Amino acid sequence: MASNTSDQKSPNVVQELSPDLGASLTRKPAEPHPTGRVKYNGFVQFVRMLLFITWFNACCVNIHITQMFGAPLYFFNKDWYHAYMAITKQSFALLITTITQWFSPTVIRVSGDQSVRGQIKQNKDGRLETDFPERLIMIANHQLYTDFIYLWWISYTNKMHGHIYIILKESLKWVPFIGPGMMFYGFVFMARNWTKDKPRLKHRLKQLKGRHSGPLSGSQDLDPMWLMIFPEGTNLSANTRKGSAKWAAKQGINDLQHQLLPRSTGFQFCLQELKGTVDWVYDCTTAYEGIPRGGYGQDYFTLRSTYFQGRPPKSVNLYWRRFPVSSIPVDDVKAFEQWVNKVWLEKEGLLEYYVQNGRFPDADEGQDLSKGADAPKGAGFIETEVRLAHWYESGSIFIFMAVYALIANILAKVWNFVIYETMAGVAVKAAT
Repeated sequence: MASNTSDQKSPNVVQELSPDLGASLTRKPAEPHPTGRVKYNGFVQFVRMLLFITWFNACCVNIHITQMFGAPLYFFNKDWYHAYMAITKQSFALLITTITQWFSPTVIRVSGDQSVRGQIKQNKDGRLETDFPERLIMIANHQLYTDFIYLWWISYTNKMHGHIYIILKESLKWVPFIGPGMMFYGFVFMARNWTKDKPRLKHRLKQLKGRHSGPLSGSQDLDPMWLMIFPEGTNLSANTRKGSAKWAAKQGINDLQHQLLPRSTGFQFCLQELKGTVDWVYDCTTAYEGIPRGGYGQDYFTLRSTYFQGRPPKSVNLYWRRFPVSSIPVDDVKAFEQWVNKVWLEKEGLLEYYVQNGRFPDADEGQDLSKGADAPKGAGFIETEVRLAHWYESGSIFIFMAVYALIANILAKVWNFVIYETMAGVAVKAAT
């Protein structure tokens, strides 16, 4: 006899049939939603969407036009050009910080092991401050499309948000305004074809080893640089999980449960090319509260649910470690692959600990992180939120365009005055 239980709906189940605007075109009704029912009704969602689109697009168009105005600096003074583009990069960091603060406020919990003690602080008004070095390579697991937003915000807390560089999928290069803007930022676009990717990556890394003496050039001989890499190559989903499982079978190793298996070729090449100019690799393990075991964040935290429905993650958890580059077998392909896999196994242990305990451990030096829930418990994390240091910073996004508009207005008035005076003089002469 067929059961009728499938036709009964639990009162705790929140139905959602919207497409996943953040990751894929369709999504399963993955319920119950970890943050509960929809906070805003349809009309309020529509208003929030209009406000979001207006602010985001206005800022993106403004930033890109600002970049276009500054592009000729490249042919006259490269130091000033790089400083100018760093300021526009700061503007985009302010943009993604404001949309997170205004449309999807959530709790951020930041912790780390002994290697980053003293580098993660909280000031008197509750904001996060980090004291990471000016040059580093940042690696992270890739849970959601929003990962880069929180990591870019971390650079904002370190006043390095104008010097971050991200390795991205090549398809993003063709997104209107955003794609060309990212090219001005010096981001690296990868086609996932090493024959094509290697020369363009080599060219970009050579530039990242350059020295400039202009504004925003940092306190060291080398330019400031935070290079962000997601060794998994893409975010975790049902489809990418299949690819990871196939890769694991091909390599004769076990697949991971909370992450995708990392690829080491591009990461190793970056370390080789930047050898002698970067001392540290910083690793961030990211976890979003509410994603059930075996679930995928993109099935819950879409653009619509996160920014319009008022259902962002209840908390975003970031666990930091760092490794001296001198301790990494950069020049040995096999040994480096084993090192990366070991790091990802440790991250897997951290994520398992998080799933079981609802937080990351405050690890002591020498702790075996691969033990997951059996790891010794610590006490201590910083609980904060994504927000600007000062409300008026959002206005600085438009400062260049305001200056250009002012200059254009003055020139127009001067031009009109000159033309008027000239024509008036001609008229007087003609009359006499």
